[in-house]
Amino acid sequence: MGKAIKYILLCAFFIIGSHTTTAQTDTTLVQATDSTLMQTESAADTTTTKKGLVRKVVDYFINADRHAGKKFDFGFLPGPHFSSTVGLGLGMVATGLYSLDRSDPSLQKSNITIYADATTKGFFMTGIKGNNIFKKERYRLDYQLYVYTFKTDFWGMGFDNGKIDDNETDYKRIRFNAMTRFMFKLAPKTYLGPILSYGFYQATDIDPRGVHLFEGQDKTVRSTKVGLSFTYDSRDFILNAYKGVFVQLDQTFAPRFMGNDYCFSSTELTVNAYKQVWRGGVLAGDFHMQYIDGHPAWCTMSEAGSTSRLRGYFDGRYRDKSIMEAQVELRQHVWRRNGIAVWVGAGQVFPNFSAMRWKRTLPNAGIGYRWEFKKRVNIRLDYGFTREGGGIIFNINEAF
Repeated sequence: MGKAIKYILLCAFFIIGSHTTTAQTDTTLVQATDSTLMQTESAADTTTTKKGLVRKVVDYFINADRHAGKKFDFGFLPGPHFSSTVGLGLGMVATGLYSLDRSDPSLQKSNITIYADATTKGFFMTGIKGNNIFKKERYRLDYQLYVYTFKTDFWGMGFDNGKIDDNETDYKRIRFNAMTRFMFKLAPKTYLGPILSYGFYQATDIDPRGVHLFEGQDKTVRSTKVGLSFTYDSRDFILNAYKGVFVQLDQTFAPRFMGNDYCFSSTELTVNAYKQVWRGGVLAGDFHMQYIDGHPAWCTMSEAGSTSRLRGYFDGRYRDKSIMEAQVELRQHVWRRNGIAVWVGAGQVFPNFSAMRWKRTLPNAGIGYRWEFKKRVNIRLDYGFTREGGGIIFNINEAF
């Protein structure tokens, strides 16, 4: 957490220092004598150029709505970050907002995000994701593609294995995921359509002391899933809703005839609700459940801990066939482009509903800082408290 705060203070110092340097240069120019007028004018031209460059940089970070009227509202943000899971890293995020029918102001904006990251703990990742809203909302296309490699840890399958610290096993994980969902409009804000996803997973360099935790399963797994998706979405803005409801139900299958060695079906439900409670304050709720029936591999099971839910838990420490999790978050705008968020939540991983127990609940709470990178597109720095301690998350867009 301290490293992240130091980085933020360093950025602030740079911007403030730039303003101070410019002011001091202007004062020197005013006090110049007539005998050095030619030199002063030359210096003024140079200073004006430098001041213009500094002003452009400062304006880029001050004005969140600078491209709101353009056909494609594009923004780019490179910079360092820190996470307790992946270490100190250098990332890049490029995001764009656009409309497929600019003549219709009521049509919700489509969005695209491209990202890449590399960290000191050997984490390398690149990906793209987005949502396309077609004219008159007749169709909707959601997509995501990412690949990463990471030296990480594995505790085994099931809650009981996850809670044992001595089970921690080092291994290198390679993962590739692609998903697309094409939806047809059934009624206002209501969609139905096919969903297709593919995943490639590989575990290498496994610590010999923890090989038994994989329970003899393949270390390289390919998984192809196909199914049907239902969506109801009345949110006013996908990336940072102030009001509305989002309900999504995905029913997918990983059958053997599609080349799957591990066959299973998955029922996944997401319910989000948003409401403005006072000036600048939004109360957001999130419920998520994934129930898997069949024989999933170690890498296709439901996993607790991510940048969106049960924030702060080590990603995948707790894993099982199914998961149920919920959270409530209060988001408050504070000043100009700055805001804060606090949340509480909980979740469980389990093989079937009859195995759920209160003592297996994973509690979660946290606090975060929000900076408006562009109009209603936030950069977030969160710290999540967990039963094992806590963790830092740095990401773009709200958690849900």
